[in-house]
Formats: sequence, structure tokens, C-alpha cells
Amino acid sequence: MTPFVFNTTPSIVFEPGSARRLAGIVGARLGDTALFVTDPGLLRLGLCGPAIASLEAAGLTVSVFSDVEADPSLATLMNAVEAGRKAGATGVVGFGGGSSMDVAKLAALLLGSGEDLDEAWGVGRARGPRLPLALVPTTAGTGSEVTPISIITIGGEEKRGVSSAVILPDIAVLDAELTLGLPAGITAATGVDAMVHAIEAYTSKSPSNNPVSRMLARQALQLLGANIETAVSDGANLAARSAMLLGSMLAGQAFANSPVAAVHALAYPVGGTFHVPHGLSNALVLPHVMRFNAIEAQQGYADIAADAFPHLSRVAKPADRCAGLIEALADLARKLGMPTKLRDVSIGEEALPKLASDAMKQQRLLQNNPREVTEADALAIYRLAW
Repeated sequence: MTPFVFNTTPSIVFEPGSARRLAGIVGARLGDTALFVTDPGLLRLGLCGPAIASLEAAGLTVSVFSDVEADPSLATLMNAVEAGRKAGATGVVGFGGGSSMDVAKLAALLLGSGEDLDEAWGVGRARGPRLPLALVPTTAGTGSEVTPISIITIGGEEKRGVSSAVILPDIAVLDAELTLGLPAGITAATGVDAMVHAIEAYTSKSPSNNPVSRMLARQALQLLGANIETAVSDGANLAARSAMLLGSMLAGQAFANSPVAAVHALAYPVGGTFHVPHGLSNALVLPHVMRFNAIEAQQGYADIAADAFPHLSRVAKPADRCAGLIEALADLARKLGMPTKLRDVSIGEEALPKLASDAMKQQRLLQNNPREVTEADALAIYRLAW
């Protein structure tokens, strides 16, 4: 058996209502002053209030940084770091979707080590140490609470990442009650994003692909596939919301150790250039990348088809199960009311060549794809998605 290393967040709490007792969960790990990183919408809705109150009741000083936007910029990250420095932060809490958690990870790193961010970009280059870090997801999609990855938008369009076990948090707090208010569109996009994480983790060509990640990917798909339609149509269903949150985390653990590939590589320019939410960007290119990959990934797709869509267990031939999975995913996006074409999100056909060129910058991801992707291939996939 091929040797491998599997890293994940060392402590995970999965319990509805757990954010209300955050101080009791994180204990004294954060020290006496917490930088609380979130976004303005969550702050305005009051979702942060109970968690902040819990920390303050335990005697912590809480400095709230709530300027995180979707696809957070380098400027936003550095503003968060400056806010932490001014507050004398001894620990960091990331509260929100993937954007807030990504900013919190790198803020904890830069506040704890003072290292040059330019030397940390890439895989395994961050040295640390970082400040103590707790992450509380409010969407069921990114799995960022258990991944050693942070993605930041540079120069307005390019996405750049830090991938290092150093930025795995000390603790993840999964409270499904925080996801009850998510609109249907966000629930759908983040849910499909989590499914993409599991699919790409299972079929990744990375030498880090391992039995633990593949097992987690399949369990994630079982939870996500069985509950995504209910979570979108009945947003107050706590059981479905809990299953989605757990499925998202399991998919996060899977792809954190068996990295994602061309779906994400082609989605990043869509989000970076046209500010399409990340989960929706993935959904728009997903079936087209999978059809391209099927030549090399047919058996892998066939293996997981019935995990996501149990009716495919009745399909005998691997080629037919593979095709059935791709069609079921495309049909799922339509059922969930998601846009299904790049033109549906105001991307003109003239933009496709630049998207293809920009996708080629994501070699960190493309190298994991089951089939080699050239710029011409990327352009052809975008044309099919348009």
C-alpha cells in the first residue's frame, strides 16, 4: 500500500446550538483577546451575537472585524491583520462562510509569525507559528473548517492560495442552527460545492490520494445527495441542515488530503473575474469537466455514482453509471433552480479565451486532474458551459 499522511483539525464539535457556548468549547485556547473575523451580513443579522457574548462573558476582549467580502482580497486580509495587531489579539475566531474562515486562517498565521505572505503562497511553504484559531462555519459547502487551505484574490482577478497544515485550526465548531437562515440559492450553491469537493477528492490524480480521503468522500456524497433537495426546499429542516453541514465537513477532510482538480481550476477565473459565487462557479463547469474526464475517470465516477444518487445502483455497466452520475448532477442543478450556463450569469462568449488562459495559472490544481487539461481543452469546456 502506498504510504500517505492524513491531516485534519484536531478537535471537532458537531452540535446544534454549540456556537452559543463557544467560550466553553474553546476554553482558554484563545488567550484574553480574540480577533473575531466575519462578514457584514452575518453581523447585521445578529448571528454572531451569541458567540461573541459567550466569549465576552468568559472575560475575553473581542475585537470584531466584519469587512470580509466574497472572494476576499489581499487588502481585506491585511486590514484584518492590522485590526488584530491594534487589538493585541492572542487568538482568532473565523465565523462565517469560506471567505471569513480563509481570512481568519491567514490572519492567525501572519499575526502569530509575522512571516512574509509572499513566501507562504503555495503548498507547504508557510512556516508559522500562528495564533490559536477556532473556526465556526455558517454555510454547508466549503469545509474550510477542516482544510489547510486559504484562497485570496490578488490584483482583482487572480486567486492565490496558501496550503499548509500550519493553518489547520485548533478546533472546528459545527452548529447547524447557524445555517437555518441560509437562502435557497446559497444553500444550493454551497451544497453542490461540497459535492464537487468529494467527487474531485475521490478521483484526484494527486499522489496524496489515499483510502481515508476516499472513504470520507463517499460518506460525504451519501449525506449530501440524500439531503440537498430537502435543505433547499425546506430551509428550516434541522435534520437536513445538520446532514449537509456534516457532509460538507467530511468532504472538506477528503479534499484537504486528496486535492481538488480541474473543476475548481476552471471555476476560479469565473469567480475571480465575474464575481460569481464559488459554489455556483463550480456547478456551472462541473458536468462539462466530468464529461471531459470520463475517458480517464470512468471507474472512479462509477464507484461513487450510487453514493450520491442511490437509483444508479441498479445500473450494471460502469460506463453507464458514470454517464448517469454526470447527467444526475446536471439535472440536480436544474432542480435546485441554479443557473446552468455561463451566459446565465452575464458572461459573454468573448470572455471565454481569457477564462481559459487564466485557468492555466491554476497548475496547483490541474496537476491533480485525472486527464491532462490544455488551454485548448479549457476553452472547449468553457464553450460547452456557455
